[in-house]
Amino acid sequence: MRSTGALSTAAMARMETDMPWFRELSAQDRSWVGVIVQAGVRSFVDWYRDEGPAPDRVGRELAASVFGAAPRALAGVITLQQTVDLVRLSIEVVESNVDTLLDPADAPAVHAAVLRYAREVAFATAEVYARAAELRGAWDARLEALVVDSVLRSETDEAVLSRASALGWAARGEVVVVLGDVPAQRTETDLFDAVRRVARAAGMDALCAVQGDRLVVLLGGVTDAREAAGVVVDLFGEGPVIVGPVAEDLSQAHVSARAAVSAHRSASGWPEAPRPVSSSDLLPERALAGDGHARRHLIEEVYLPLLQARGTLIETLAAYFQTSGSIEGTARALFVHPNTVRYRLRQAADLTGFTPSVARDRLTLEIALVLGRQSGREL
Repeated sequence: MRSTGALSTAAMARMETDMPWFRELSAQDRSWVGVIVQAGVRSFVDWYRDEGPAPDRVGRELAASVFGAAPRALAGVITLQQTVDLVRLSIEVVESNVDTLLDPADAPAVHAAVLRYAREVAFATAEVYARAAELRGAWDARLEALVVDSVLRSETDEAVLSRASALGWAARGEVVVVLGDVPAQRTETDLFDAVRRVARAAGMDALCAVQGDRLVVLLGGVTDAREAAGVVVDLFGEGPVIVGPVAEDLSQAHVSARAAVSAHRSASGWPEAPRPVSSSDLLPERALAGDGHARRHLIEEVYLPLLQARGTLIETLAAYFQTSGSIEGTARALFVHPNTVRYRLRQAADLTGFTPSVARDRLTLEIALVLGRQSGREL
């Protein structure tokens, strides 16, 4: 046992001189490294005395005896490469001191045992780091799902923002929520990695989660919502892919999520919708499905501006729809010149962003007029 202590001391001294990263560790972390070194040397002595355990038990026993005393967090402080260097140096120290500590007749056998032991420790080291990486990956996946779920439930507080930051969310630029069906025959890990890869290539951050049969993707660093969704659209399954409105940051992303979820529920009403499709393009379907936010939007952002700008715009649109979109028929119904009708329709388009002569926009405007009249809102 005295020899074990001497070997451990010699190994620690070599680390101080040969490994710059070791000197930069905190005192606590250096002490834990010392514990690992001592456990490794002591484990070798026990291993050699017992003539080596059964091959199928070597990895588990060595991992427990050498690394079991150290805290799991140490795997995040010392890299796998640094641990390999630590093991290599410890073995070198043992080999260089074996001849002075043992009877010359025993030295060759011990040297051969050291080489085998070094191999087994290397495998045990790889197993420790593989398990740590697996646990970290599982924890990150749960944390990511928690962040996305919090956004969908409008519970994005400081704790959620902190968790997103821990996952690598850079909190840069604006945010959108994209959702659609989960693709068939792809694992979550593979799918999420693919989403992050294409998003990163486009200069965006991405957080992902699967909820039932729905894939939800949060994209950060967005400049154009539809363009951002186009980057990841091919990674979704069959069916509509919805992109919500742009939110200022992650704390406001619930607004984008709410619109996207509502649009996804009602998207079956427009089977010809493009992929991806904006939640605002599905305002008619959302309003008909009972989405109160969509109804208020159509009243406040479409109907009231028309009403407040000029009363004749509402009258002109109503006549235009009643005459099946005929300029001349509208002009006759209102006793005005056709050019006056054209001018008023352009005004309506400029005010609302919806062009009466376009079929989808016409549907939106018609529903907005119905909802506005039902609301009883007046000037």
